[in-house]
Amino acid sequence: MRLLASRRRLVAAALALALPLVLAPSAAAEPSTSTAYRAGAASTRMTGRAFDACTAPSLAAMRAWTASPYRAVAVYLSGASRTCAQPELTASWVTEVSRLKWRLIPIHKGLQPPCGARATDPKISLTPATATTQGTAAANEAIAAAKALGMLPGSVFYNDIEFYDPANTACRTAVLTYLSAWTKRLHATGYVSGVYMNLAKGAENLADTYTSASYARPDALWIARYDGVASLTGWAGVPDSRWAVHQRGKQYLGDHDETYGGVTINIDSDQWDGPVATVAYTHRATSTTPLAARSGPSTSYGTVKTYAPGAALRVVCQTPGPTVGTSPVWDKLSDGTYVTDYYVDTASQTTYTSPLPRCAYPWQVNSATGLTMRTGPGTSYATAGSIADGGLAWVVCQRTGTKVGTSPIWNKLDNNRWVSDYYVKNPSGTTYSTPAPRC
Repeated sequence: MRLLASRRRLVAAALALALPLVLAPSAAAEPSTSTAYRAGAASTRMTGRAFDACTAPSLAAMRAWTASPYRAVAVYLSGASRTCAQPELTASWVTEVSRLKWRLIPIHKGLQPPCGARATDPKISLTPATATTQGTAAANEAIAAAKALGMLPGSVFYNDIEFYDPANTACRTAVLTYLSAWTKRLHATGYVSGVYMNLAKGAENLADTYTSASYARPDALWIARYDGVASLTGWAGVPDSRWAVHQRGKQYLGDHDETYGGVTINIDSDQWDGPVATVAYTHRATSTTPLAARSGPSTSYGTVKTYAPGAALRVVCQTPGPTVGTSPVWDKLSDGTYVTDYYVDTASQTTYTSPLPRCAYPWQVNSATGLTMRTGPGTSYATAGSIADGGLAWVVCQRTGTKVGTSPIWNKLDNNRWVSDYYVKNPSGTTYSTPAPRC
């Protein structure tokens, strides 16, 4: 991705932790593995233009660039192959940049293919068992770095795999084995798995194993192809039906200078429609009496704790629920509890507030023929499109409906459509899956 500038221009021309383990049920076979989101988790996605720079820009530069067409910035989170130092990338920087309504795209640039990238980069092992251990360790490293920066469970991390020879069988197997372990570890610990690859020098291999029983499939694919075309479809070797539901990013223009607000930054340009990091935003309780924090987004849920008037609240996302005062919005906090937005100092007491995302929990669809979306929670409701195998079901809540297979549960999606939970790869195939609330 971000090589030394002169090196990368040549390449572009040539190419024209140990965190506590939250176990998910073992998959009978790949590629779909369930994501065990923690109580305070939520996933965030972004659609629009993004950029990445070798070194995270200063807060002043990010403030100046709010005048730009970009709305997300990729940052090098961790990894032994990072080219540039990251003096700006701190927890306070993440907090302040997020307040400026920037979304963050975390990158792990660690071990590289044994038959590609820079000769000086540490390499993935050609021994499958070792490559598996390395992929797990890479996920642990990214999680630890993200935690230190204030990025929450439900965040995505993109493993930066630079160009390699896709015809080299041993090398290809090493890369795919490493990425499979990366994905499984992220899913088991409550995070979303992303991969960055050159379109012609790696991404096709990943696409070829999309339905393979040998490898866990990442949730999102970010490709590099410096053709100046900001399109998220029509990728040679990667069918449009794969990573099709808010699961794609494209780096379409290599390093160049752009200037906004009087500040010039050397960047790569990206088009984005996919998951990004999840962070918490600090707000205050405005109630005059203790504010109840409940186990779900409704007054029918039990009170877990209370917050004193004026107390700081770490809000992760917002979701609909019963109206309190003038607001039908509920705020999910980083501890997994919910408070009515009516008594929180967000910008609106009647609707959602930017940049707070909507609460959603993406799980992969696990159906070779795709999954039908419906207008309600049952097979008697009208059909309303479908999600291809491996697409993400962005679940906002669950309720019972027509039993399908072993499950009576139906998932409401963030587009207001419904799908049977039986074909969604989450921790349970028979009942509700936390932390998705009841509808």
